[in-house]
Amino acid sequence: MISHVLPTYNRAPLSFDRGEGSWAIAADGTRYLDLGSGIAVNVLGHANPALVEALTAQAGRIWHVSNLYQIPEQERLAAMLVDKTFADTVFFTNSGTEAAELAIKMVRKYWDHADQPDRTEILTFEGAFHGRSTGAIAASGGDKMVKGFGPLMPGFRHLPWGDIDAIEAAVTDRTAALMIEPVQGEGGIRPLPDADLRRIREICDRTGTLLILDEVQCGMGRTGRLFAHEYAGITPDVMMVAKGIGGGFPLGAVLATGAAAAGMVAGTHGSTYGGNPLACAVGAKVMDIVADDAFLAEVNRKGALFRQKLEGLVAAHPDVFEGVRGLGLMLGLKCRAAPADLVKACYAQQILTVPAGDNTLRLLPPLNIEDAEIAEAVERLDRAAGSLAA
Repeated sequence: MISHVLPTYNRAPLSFDRGEGSWAIAADGTRYLDLGSGIAVNVLGHANPALVEALTAQAGRIWHVSNLYQIPEQERLAAMLVDKTFADTVFFTNSGTEAAELAIKMVRKYWDHADQPDRTEILTFEGAFHGRSTGAIAASGGDKMVKGFGPLMPGFRHLPWGDIDAIEAAVTDRTAALMIEPVQGEGGIRPLPDADLRRIREICDRTGTLLILDEVQCGMGRTGRLFAHEYAGITPDVMMVAKGIGGGFPLGAVLATGAAAAGMVAGTHGSTYGGNPLACAVGAKVMDIVADDAFLAEVNRKGALFRQKLEGLVAAHPDVFEGVRGLGLMLGLKCRAAPADLVKACYAQQILTVPAGDNTLRLLPPLNIEDAEIAEAVERLDRAAGSLAA
């Protein structure tokens, strides 16, 4: 007999009654140090007072009107994003998957608008994750994502991760765009070197190909910059954002230059809930906090501290770990043991982590995690690793 909740997740036997900062608290009072942040979502931790205040204030005014009308909260958040990024315009969604769908539509519409309707192919990369809709799984292309869901949306070509020469060879007069994560999350916390990202931008400029960056997981301060591509000193034409932008409230966005969005006129896309007043009120408060230079400097400092301690952990458990990788507070432990086993061992130490591809354990704590909590996290990871070795 099937469960009342569709069983598409192998859920842990844990549930949480409330949260406080970096801690998720079960109904019996057991406190778990949360290094998953709801998969990089709770960038300011659980029940952050500033976000609670923003949501509560908006909830007392108006919740939903639809995009048939102007939404002041949406316009304010869009202006903040435009001010802090390359973008000229923003469309709000409810999730990263929806952002991926619009990004795909936008770049194809761009070429149709430019009287080149056959230029539809989008280049993507091995290990990518862009969501779970039919378009997003076709973009990702991995067997785990697509098996049993055919026929897939056509028009995607999958290249080896990090092979820039393969990109040079793959671009043709049918290539609409290249879509890539500056740091792969689901694929195993794999950062693309800055030099490679700069070369990709050069290839796109030379061939007229649009560049889509998926910063759903690595954006919103996660790497120590507001967006990870800033390290390379380049900008995309289109960017997908979600997860951290709402600090736990469902919110996503597609940011674009005016040129890239030229074909997206009235009637070409829509969303009933996207950019609703509640989500945008919270998103604006997240931006107020996370986009601050001093806050981002602290993310970098804490990321360096955490990484240093994790390097010591790896050295202490060479039979469990191979190394550490990532940027800022988007860190991964490359494991010799199965990450799923380590996740379970972490539960026994009251710590929450997230498995990923390439035999990697993701560590995605709130960006405002305290130094003492970082030290506590490494102590608990040490005990979890010790239990596996035993």
